[in-house]
Parts: sequence; structure tokens; C-alpha cells
Amino acid sequence: MVIVTCTVQLELHAAFSLKDKRSVVRYITKRLPRQFNIAIAEVDDQNVWRSSIIGMVAVGNDAGYLHGLMEKAVLWIEKQRPDCEIVDYAIEFR
Repeated sequence: MVIVTCTVQLELHAAFSLKDKRSVVRYITKRLPRQFNIAIAEVDDQNVWRSSIIGMVAVGNDAGYLHGLMEKAVLWIEKQRPDCEIVDYAIEFR
């Protein structure tokens, strides 16, 4: 069994309040799991309105497939939300 985690640090340039930020984060956290069958949550910077750190996790048997899945999920965020800048992301296996 392979567990893969991915943390994505987002910079939200178009957010001028926590309400704006939560709207963007909610969009990502509701749609991404349906698209890729992964678990996702905002894991840090909950009260910072221009920044967000999102954590994603998936479990499977093939490490290569899971790595590709996380790469596709990061690209999905980039394509679906051009108002979010992906500052950094890290993929780890456990």
C-alpha cells in the first residue's frame, strides 16, 4: 500500500477578504475530490486572506500512478483557477 500526500501553497491575488478567499478554497475543495477521487483539505493559513495551503492525499498500489495523479491535480488547480498562483507544491510518499 502506497500513501501519497501533496501540499500546495496558493497565493490569492484577487482575494480582498476572508470571504473571497474561502470562496476560492471551497471551489477547489469541493470539485477536486470529485475529479480525481482524492481527499483534500485546507491545512494551514486559514485566517490569512491572501494565502492558503491545501493538503491532498491518495492511497493505492502504484506509486507512479499516484504521483501522476497528484501532478494532474495541481495542474487542474492551475487551469481551473487562474486567479490563484501556485507558489510551491511538494509530493511525498509514505
